[in-house]
Amino acid sequence: MDNINEFYTKANKYMPIFPKATGQPTVYIEGYPFADGEPMAETISHAIQINSLFDQLYRLYHSDPYILLGLDNFIYYSEGDRKKCVAPDIFVVLGAKRTPPRRSFYTWAEGATPDTIFEFLSDSTKNDDRDRKVQIYLGEMGAKEYFIHQPDLERPAEFRGWYRDTSGEIIEMTQDTPRTLFSEKLNLLFKWNVEVDLEVRLLRPYLPDGTPMTTSIEIQELYEEEKRLREEDQQQRDEAQQQRRIAEVKVEEQAEKIREQAAELEKLRQQLGK
Repeated sequence: MDNINEFYTKANKYMPIFPKATGQPTVYIEGYPFADGEPMAETISHAIQINSLFDQLYRLYHSDPYILLGLDNFIYYSEGDRKKCVAPDIFVVLGAKRTPPRRSFYTWAEGATPDTIFEFLSDSTKNDDRDRKVQIYLGEMGAKEYFIHQPDLERPAEFRGWYRDTSGEIIEMTQDTPRTLFSEKLNLLFKWNVEVDLEVRLLRPYLPDGTPMTTSIEIQELYEEEKRLREEDQQQRDEAQQQRRIAEVKVEEQAEKIREQAAELEKLRQQLGK
């Protein structure tokens, strides 16, 4: 689609610049569990939010083999200490190879830490998300940015972000525009809006110039609309062509009638001349 192609052409100009990870892709290290049996999303709102944002970021970065996205994967950030483990809702590692798929992410083996992390507040984790995880993600583990968001419309709106500056100090981000925060690492705006049809407070990415990124559902709707418009256009062209053919036939019939009348008139003239 033209609109989608235009978006990705524009998005390429805003892609983040980063060094490659110094380690190697590591699928699994024996002795480090990669599952805890806990559900990824606490509510339907959380499931919609998590899946939507992951899908958007995955499609945005799919062309770059050195951007890795994690979805509720374990991150081990201290070799030999299995307790030094977190499992963010979504995280982005710039410079790490996207393939092969990891069971967990081991910072020392990969030679990289997540650049940007997203957590979506739930009743069971919200206090940790606002406090303890800020220190763990940005302080202990060394991530660069951390965002939290509340997608549940039955809870008060909350969208906050922190970053770690070059000195290592953790600083909370400020909102220059309501409901919006900017990710320096991803070079993207993140803004939430209430999606009435989905009944969710949806956080989504925007290019720095404010261009929104579509969801998969929206893309499908655009494809269907484009298909409908193409079919309508083709139908109109077919109808117009049919009308032209009918008109041409009528013109030919009229011309043939005139020729016949002219021939009949000429025949009468010849008879009168005799």
